[in-house]
Amino acid sequence: MAFSKLFPRALTVVRGGGDLASGVIYRLYRAGFPVIVTELEKPLLVRRTVSYGEAVYAGEISIEDITARRVETISEAKAALANDVIPVLVDPAGEAITALKPAVVVDGRMAKVNIDTLIDDAPLVVALGPGFDAGVDCHAVIETNRGHHLGRVIWRGKAESDTGTPGNIQGMTHSRILRAPKDGFVISHAAIGDTLETGALIAQVDDVMLVAPFAGILRGMIHEHVQVSAGMKIGDLDPRAQRENCFTISDKSLAIGGGVLEAVFSALQIRPFLLG
Repeated sequence: MAFSKLFPRALTVVRGGGDLASGVIYRLYRAGFPVIVTELEKPLLVRRTVSYGEAVYAGEISIEDITARRVETISEAKAALANDVIPVLVDPAGEAITALKPAVVVDGRMAKVNIDTLIDDAPLVVALGPGFDAGVDCHAVIETNRGHHLGRVIWRGKAESDTGTPGNIQGMTHSRILRAPKDGFVISHAAIGDTLETGALIAQVDDVMLVAPFAGILRGMIHEHVQVSAGMKIGDLDPRAQRENCFTISDKSLAIGGGVLEAVFSALQIRPFLLG
């Protein structure tokens, strides 16, 4: 399905193609913005079936009628945009920002610290979640913690600190997050979308097996090419019996995407890119 580019001059670079950033990418693209995504050489994606960054591994991925494709150069990225495809460029240092001079940069990497984003990266710089100070290292921060303020645009100050507790789904918090028991590589024994009973084998890291702590659906699993470290999040088990949730963008991601859209449409410095 093709989407018209209502704002062709308002090029947006989204750094990170994980599940939360993908809600932003989806909202921006549906609203008519040309979007280019930058990612790591080996993205640390868990909810891969709803992450446009998965194109780095798969070459191409379609999520809710929007297709993203891995590209190798800026020229290829521009060609993909012209063909109604979101380009995903391996560019961990963000070098494409200097070359493209976008109107908007969104730091959606969810590192919980500011790695290298600067307020001067674009006329409008938006960052997701904790680790950023709006008015100092970006223009706006979007709240990513669940609760009353989820998706709110912060123009001065910081988002709430990371709680360290995963969202509560039917009483499950920490238990639904699968973590690496040791350093190594993950070998999957179940696919995202599989229904698993308690005790079912999900994956292993070297010789250590990971089994389902409760009955549910496997919602996420890190790619086998990623070298993981002990304690690192590698999977997500959902107690709800709703397989479609594994393949559609979440309410949280869409709320955050809505916050980014509000920031873009309300930022005065972006008006020339929207109306010109």
